[in-house]
Amino acid sequence: MIDEDDWVILHEIDIKRELDIQEVKMIRAKASKCPTDELSLTNCVVVNPGDYPETVQHVEIYTSPHTKFLFTTTRHPSMAKGTLGFNLMQRKWAVISLHQEVQVNPFQFNTRVQTIGTIVVQVDFLQKKNATPEPFDTDKMAMEFSMQFANQAFTEEQILAFQFAEKKMLTVFVKSIEVLDLSDMKKATGKQKRSHIGLLTGNTTIVFEKFENATINLTGRSKGQQAYQSIINPDWDFNKMGIGGLDNEFSAIFRRAFASRVFPPDVVEQLGMKHVKGILLFGPPGTGKTLMARQIGKMLNAREPKIVNGPQILDKYVGESEANVRKLFADAEEEEKRCGSLSGLHIIIFDEIDAICKARGSVSGNTGVHDTVVNQLLAKIDGVEQLNNILVIGMTNRKDMIDEALIRPGRLEVQMEIGLPDEPGRLQILKIHTSVMTENEKLSDDVDLSELASLTKNFSGAEIEGLVRCSQATAMNRLIKAASKVEVDPEAGTKLKVTRQDFLHSLEHDVKPAFGSSKEEFEKFISNGIINWGSPVQRVLEDGDLLISQCRVSERTPLVSVCLEGPASSGKSALAAQIAKNSDFPFVKVCTPENMIGFHEAAKCQHVKKIFDDAYKSPLSCVIVDDIERLLDYVPIGPRFSNLVLQALLVLMKKVPPHGHKLLVIATASRKDVLQEMELLNVFNNVVHVSNISSGEQLMSVVENIDVFTPEETTLLAKRINGKSLWLGIKKLLVLIEMVRQIEGISKINKLLCLLEEEANLEMVES
Repeated sequence: MIDEDDWVILHEIDIKRELDIQEVKMIRAKASKCPTDELSLTNCVVVNPGDYPETVQHVEIYTSPHTKFLFTTTRHPSMAKGTLGFNLMQRKWAVISLHQEVQVNPFQFNTRVQTIGTIVVQVDFLQKKNATPEPFDTDKMAMEFSMQFANQAFTEEQILAFQFAEKKMLTVFVKSIEVLDLSDMKKATGKQKRSHIGLLTGNTTIVFEKFENATINLTGRSKGQQAYQSIINPDWDFNKMGIGGLDNEFSAIFRRAFASRVFPPDVVEQLGMKHVKGILLFGPPGTGKTLMARQIGKMLNAREPKIVNGPQILDKYVGESEANVRKLFADAEEEEKRCGSLSGLHIIIFDEIDAICKARGSVSGNTGVHDTVVNQLLAKIDGVEQLNNILVIGMTNRKDMIDEALIRPGRLEVQMEIGLPDEPGRLQILKIHTSVMTENEKLSDDVDLSELASLTKNFSGAEIEGLVRCSQATAMNRLIKAASKVEVDPEAGTKLKVTRQDFLHSLEHDVKPAFGSSKEEFEKFISNGIINWGSPVQRVLEDGDLLISQCRVSERTPLVSVCLEGPASSGKSALAAQIAKNSDFPFVKVCTPENMIGFHEAAKCQHVKKIFDDAYKSPLSCVIVDDIERLLDYVPIGPRFSNLVLQALLVLMKKVPPHGHKLLVIATASRKDVLQEMELLNVFNNVVHVSNISSGEQLMSVVENIDVFTPEETTLLAKRINGKSLWLGIKKLLVLIEMVRQIEGISKINKLLCLLEEEANLEMVES
């Protein structure tokens, strides 16, 4: 199989040859006979090596200003300079007489669009006296023809001599030529188009037919036009697939699984290759796995696909589950025995394949039902009596649960992750689901699909479809009169239009992505905003911006982790939430102990692991691990902590996300010394200290940002604490200020100073 990279190389070679050929000008030459019988059987025009460079492999012969014929050249020193050696059949086809002067123009094929996919030729005995009733195997003839005339130019209605089977000479007439358009691998569908000329390659399908009233007896699979049928449905339009955001995935599936099936069976047999028999589509729910499988089934010119849900295979009776698997493959087995390599393709689609293909030995109980079902499926796909006319497509959300033997080469060997669509993909999906509204002028002019694509970060295809449905319902609800009974405006049909506000309302209140941001969770940490009371806060925010930029841009560090450590109530969680908000990453999740109250250790590990697993599915993700000591159940008395959760964090904090994905981890901790002893501090790329308020100037920066004191009271407070030192967390200070807010008059100042003296060790003498 020639893959896309090979075609790129061939294309570059074509360009180089074309540049070399352009240097060779059109010349005139005289026609003569071929110097030897062997050369006359090559179907090539014989030239003198000195007349043309090696790059000139094909030439156009102009017998008149408007009549030309295409030939492939071969070189021989016995040819006189300025002459061309034609055999008898070439002279007869081109109507060229000996010593006739012709014009010669070098010609270069474009191998991406002029490679012959199928050539149909008519054959008969060159001399009737040599006719024989014995059959001619067209498969062997095709192989011999391909070897004798590989990389040669052919033209419709061309005649030539073909030597086959013990010096038997045959007349060959080129009836039709169809070329493959391989300029774009996404469009390399196997559809062939008629052409007047083409280049024969080793992958060309050669079909032999008899001349009318010919006596030759042809047998074999290469006999007749019906010898090969393209695997791609001829009525299929790739531009109307309705799969948005999955162009790259579909292109990769086609290249891996179907490119070999575009070629005829005899070519595949000559290569000694086996077709891909299985595809595994995995990824988050709602990303289009089932849609992709359905479209593959429609695309292929195959038997009606058998679609089965994994749980449907299982049966309560012993042996019935295995029998259900065998029934799925029965039709393919029967046709394989009857038709061999000409058998049609049988597609079997397993939805939720993890239900029946769990890792063997992992299911509790002594029945072993799941194990035997897996064994039966493995035997059918790639067992002793393996089938070559099947394609099994499995879909799952849990690839980790599937038995490893099922995903090795020869079985479900093409594994494609169908992930969350990027912004261009989301735009495609929105266009698909709003196309009917657009055609019927039901989509308002103020709706910008590009804007919606940017707003729907981490939305799956199903969630985008749900957003469109919800917006339609919102628009319809505007035209419903809610009184004592529900009434619809009679002119609602003409008035109804889905507006931008309908989409924004649905985004704000109704449709949330399963893998989106935990806005409610991390915004509660910054409900009062971030008060920049001094350089310690500014330094943390600046470091956060650097880490965000590193995670987003750097190709060397796909995992960036930072620990914000400092005393209790110093605002670590708020700063972590602010950094996460500034990142504007599509996936932001908060891992906090308050969501795991009452969880045992194993449940905590699973919960934390799920957050990280979800993060790996988004291109850019941020995870906040808040109050890491509480997560570890650490208490200073004892001391005691959860070693199971600690080991899980040690692994997850160092695990690099999959290729093409970036992850920013922000942790908060109040006991740096404890994390150091646990060796957890070493897993972070950066450790940033968050300080308490330690001076009167810093305290006044907070007071000036909060509307509690009058200007006179603020001035008095500044005088009273000028030059004083204290040690107090920002959260505690805000609580104290809110407490004194309830007091009227000058006593506010006195009460605040009293509280600070008690809570913050405020020194009432100048430091």
